[in-house]
Amino acid sequence: MKTYHINDFIALIAQLRNPKGGCPWDLKQNYQTMIPHLLEESYEVVEAITQKSAVNLKEELGDLLLQVVFLSQLATEEKKFNFDDVVNEVCAKIIRRHPHVFGDTQANNEQEALQNWNEVKASENAKKGQQSLLDNVPHAFPALLRAEKLQKKCATVGFDWDNVSHVVEKVQEELEEVNEELNKPQRSQEKIEEEVGDLLFAVTNLSRHLNVQPEEALRKANHKFERRFRQVEKKAKEHGVELSELSLIEMDMLWYEVKEEEKFL
Repeated sequence: MKTYHINDFIALIAQLRNPKGGCPWDLKQNYQTMIPHLLEESYEVVEAITQKSAVNLKEELGDLLLQVVFLSQLATEEKKFNFDDVVNEVCAKIIRRHPHVFGDTQANNEQEALQNWNEVKASENAKKGQQSLLDNVPHAFPALLRAEKLQKKCATVGFDWDNVSHVVEKVQEELEEVNEELNKPQRSQEKIEEEVGDLLFAVTNLSRHLNVQPEEALRKANHKFERRFRQVEKKAKEHGVELSELSLIEMDMLWYEVKEEEKFL
């Protein structure tokens, strides 16, 4: 069986994009149309890691690499840069941002290493002419991740709560404001949305202060909910009924059964 290397892969992608004999689908793609595929493959890598499947991870990393090489091929065709340029730039960045590994700076622990990274990155941003600390937080991030990144950025200059109890109080305050909007005689959906957004932002901040990644915590909560709901569906079928035929109280009873059973697993 032939063994392929990165240059073979680059050549394969270039052939897919070759107007003479290339793939009609690949020839139709551009930067914008590749965005959904890039996101999908990134999430599938995460899924493989979560499942602790080396076989799936190997495959999904290949699919993700395809996205990187494909986008680099688009840039090559436009004579903007090529894959080698991508590799060169990231190598230079790694060396530059790890002076404690490739230079004379010291880092005796994780915190000092991160400080070195942030100092170099801040210097790079200043040279780019960035006006705000928040300029390089991408708007394309998922909202939960972007909220966390914004908060971390502000914390680097001391704009942060110094005690987690204050963060808890802020969450409670935002929840009360949601309740206030709900109890008004004439509700404003726009205002409710605003207050719920503030609540989510405050909960994200609480997660950060507790060293919990909000995206990961919510992902696990989703998985737990899905697992329990599937068990509720299974129990309903064992009783010969569909969920839609049960009352909310009856479904809650099945949910409670599932929760109790999980305690003994």
